[in-house]
Amino acid sequence: MDRELLIEAVKRQMPEKRYRHVAGVVDTAFVLAQRFGGDPDKAWLAALLHDYAKAWPTDRMERIIREQGLPPELLAYDKELWHAHVGAWAVRDELGIEDEEVLDAVRYHTSGRENMTLLDRIVCLADYMEPSRAFPGVERIRKLAETNLNEALVAGFDSTIVHLLEKGKMIFPLTVLARNALVREIRASD
Repeated sequence: MDRELLIEAVKRQMPEKRYRHVAGVVDTAFVLAQRFGGDPDKAWLAALLHDYAKAWPTDRMERIIREQGLPPELLAYDKELWHAHVGAWAVRDELGIEDEEVLDAVRYHTSGRENMTLLDRIVCLADYMEPSRAFPGVERIRKLAETNLNEALVAGFDSTIVHLLEKGKMIFPLTVLARNALVREIRASD
């Protein structure tokens, strides 16, 4: 599928405001890929697809999680996590995307995971810091991302964890594992 058809397929899945966010993530991921030695084409594709299912009704996502054998533990956590796994399934099923690295970047862009690939990191960080994002700490994340992908991503995970704690919500275990793995990498490189 060519780029224009992919863009149109993604636009059909969401309101215009969400697509503006996606476009910001695409541009940011492309820059991060160039800055940190990633594949700009894969970064573009994974960023374009990352929120494919974000606007879908939760009952539809829940049904897909149950029927398609997606991780059932997702259902015990915040619905904000669901769209990533459902989206990875959907872009394979509906758009024929077969690249596992791209699918994983979509799948883990909200939670992270241990041993994140460079593409995982780029898409996750781009989602945190694209230009329309405005939350406490985002400027620090953007500043860190000028020179250190891992430190910027840890700052992003920290902001998510603090937000969830302040709201009294549970923290998805992969997010803690992803953060800790990155901290270990940073310490090992010092």
